[in-house]
Amino acid sequence: MKDAYNPILLNQRMNVGPKERIFSAVGGSWLLLNSFAKRDVSLPKALIGGYLLFRGVTGYCPLHSAVEKRQALEVSDNINIHVDLVVSRSPMEVYDFWRKLENLPLFMSHIEYVRELDKKTSEWKATGPGGVGHLTWKAEIVKEERGRLLGWRSLPGAVIENAGKVEMFYHPDGTQLHVAITYKAPLGVPGKELSRLLNPMFRDLVKEDVLNVKTYLEQGEITAS
Repeated sequence: MKDAYNPILLNQRMNVGPKERIFSAVGGSWLLLNSFAKRDVSLPKALIGGYLLFRGVTGYCPLHSAVEKRQALEVSDNINIHVDLVVSRSPMEVYDFWRKLENLPLFMSHIEYVRELDKKTSEWKATGPGGVGHLTWKAEIVKEERGRLLGWRSLPGAVIENAGKVEMFYHPDGTQLHVAITYKAPLGVPGKELSRLLNPMFRDLVKEDVLNVKTYLEQGEITAS
């Protein structure tokens, strides 16, 4: 029985670094408080919050441990969003609006700001998966066909790797818009484990944000705020 409390054995079970433990503890506490703040308790948030808090306090991640045992069976944990919609604006109007990247936070709630540094590069700040923390990175325009296509990706070293593409096609009612956005889980393997829990919420949030562009553009607000 004494072995169960042996500090050496406990240390052998720890597989979460100090920074990740702090992130997990703070994020878990926030999610737990937030889940019970309203009259209707949010069970998913409570479960995720409890897991993150356990991970931060104990320094042990059961999911991380499981992944280490099956690393040969690598599974993609990217967040992939594909949205198709029709907007009653011309392809050129839609393109010009989206090309001014600083417009994106106007209809994307998970993006706090985009600052264009020059014609190709920009700085982005977004709310983290599950509403936990903030992420900042730089991106560059990699493909550009005026009125037809716009593609971007994060620069090397970004805290969260991501890429996106917007295609505009003529449609009798305006523009057929195809949007594809990919986010890769941060923090390495532990980040992938965390993303498995947070991805569904974050994926739905980003998809809803993209759909908001239809309402925003059709209301006539197509210039920068």
